[in-house]
Amino acid sequence: MSGLSIQMPKGKKHFYQRITVLLCVTILSIVVIYAFFYLRHDPTLTNLDSRLFGMSLQHPLGTDQLGRDVLTRLLLGGQQTIGYSMLALFVALIIGVPFGLISGYKRGLLDRVFMRICDSFLAFPDTIVAIVLSGLLGPGIGNLVLAIVLVKWVNYARLVRSTVLSESQKDYVLIAHINGLSSSKIIRKHLLPHVVGHVLVLASLDLGKIILLISAFSYIGLGAQPPIPEWGSMLNESRPYFESRPELMIYPGVAIVGVVLLTNMVGDYLRDYFDVKKEVRE
Repeated sequence: MSGLSIQMPKGKKHFYQRITVLLCVTILSIVVIYAFFYLRHDPTLTNLDSRLFGMSLQHPLGTDQLGRDVLTRLLLGGQQTIGYSMLALFVALIIGVPFGLISGYKRGLLDRVFMRICDSFLAFPDTIVAIVLSGLLGPGIGNLVLAIVLVKWVNYARLVRSTVLSESQKDYVLIAHINGLSSSKIIRKHLLPHVVGHVLVLASLDLGKIILLISAFSYIGLGAQPPIPEWGSMLNESRPYFESRPELMIYPGVAIVGVVLLTNMVGDYLRDYFDVKKEVRE
């Protein structure tokens, strides 16, 4: 009996994946809209007379050690963490995808130079390189985003390059060459559509990793600086009060875990939708 396994039918699995992803995205969207339009408290305004208050109608999640509303800072901290993560991911895509397309299609000296650059970045783990770059650039959320971009663009460039190398050997690309299509049209009409699925899957999975990086670096003081609300910095600020008010650390911690799980769920759904092999995780 231990060797038996029950597998859900593929159609039903996709249905439940779709419902779960839509539900989570809807909840997250409602939270973001609420943060934009209905927040009543200044996230940086301190009030020592109301420090470490519990839940109330005025402060649904209480106040922190400086009397600031926790719910306001939690929601706006999510905008900082998720917003900067998406910015870093977008810039990495803008740099990596064109490099991979051109390198994989043109080959030759350009491809060899590109591969040596990639090898130099990939010689060390992403986190180590990001720590070194952040240390050299100095603390600050802008420098942290730049460090993450410099680390992450290589992954997309290599993924796109390998896909283009595989597809460019197929008959339909050779026929396009024979028919006289220009290189730009071949890349845009024939190669780019095969790249999109792989890139979307990797990007959705990478977003969670970038959120963890920004939160971790803010926690150790290399990311967002006080009094800017950000989930990682909120964790760091709440450490001395963990025994008396553990929820001050639990709220941003649960938020980070929840959003990362959501991005992984979206990535799994897109991987199944585009029928992309699991190796894209690597």
